[in-house]
Amino acid sequence: MNDSPDTRPAIEFRNVSYRIDGDADRELLHHLTLDVQRGETLVLLGRSGSGKTTTLKLINRLLVPSEGELRVEARSTSEWDVIRLRRMIGYVIQEVGLFPHYTVERNIGLVPKIENWPVNRINERVQELMKLVGLDHETASRYPRELSGGQRQRVGVARALAADPPILLMDEPFGALDPITRAELQHEFLDLQKRLLKTVVFVTHDLREALLLGTRIALMEAGHLITVQTPEEFLTSTEPLAIAYRSAFETTFDIPRGRS
Repeated sequence: MNDSPDTRPAIEFRNVSYRIDGDADRELLHHLTLDVQRGETLVLLGRSGSGKTTTLKLINRLLVPSEGELRVEARSTSEWDVIRLRRMIGYVIQEVGLFPHYTVERNIGLVPKIENWPVNRINERVQELMKLVGLDHETASRYPRELSGGQRQRVGVARALAADPPILLMDEPFGALDPITRAELQHEFLDLQKRLLKTVVFVTHDLREALLLGTRIALMEAGHLITVQTPEEFLTSTEPLAIAYRSAFETTFDIPRGRS
């Protein structure tokens, strides 16, 4: 029996392109080759239209590559049953996407219920996750309309983690929040990731957020991968687009102390 850890990347893009309706003139992603290592937070950084969200949606087969191969857990996404694939990948988006007619408790427990977990186990998991993301017990019976934006985002994270998926996709999850709440959730995410060590792909256009949260930063522009660097490397990079980002977000940065 081999108990050695799996050192293969959790996610592998191999020369992946995506074209709308197969139209070469409407190519949103160009020949992407990129690995996402197990337990890391890879940040996809870029302006609107750079291909970040397209890249994210290819991972859980909301989109299908027009060319190339994408592998998740060493298996081509074309070979995965799409339902099984998506249930092993948590998905958090800016709009949260909670069911408005479900309570917080039902929203968080949705995937475990679909997976036919026993009721007691679902209830225990919901309570565990609410505590993990900083939600009061009393919140369980509320509906999304009764929550603040920060609370809804916490519910979204809890729901994505409910069935304990190894991979987490996060598409500008804190982008619509006020600066104070956003900063709080960023640091809570860091604490969560230190404990859970999920494989995370995180989309943002905010350099400060990328520097704070990312193990590595994949800089994208117009569907092309420009460079992949650690936050420390990014701060001294001579890549012109990296320089432009640093200039746009002021001239100097410190690596945030909360990130390990």
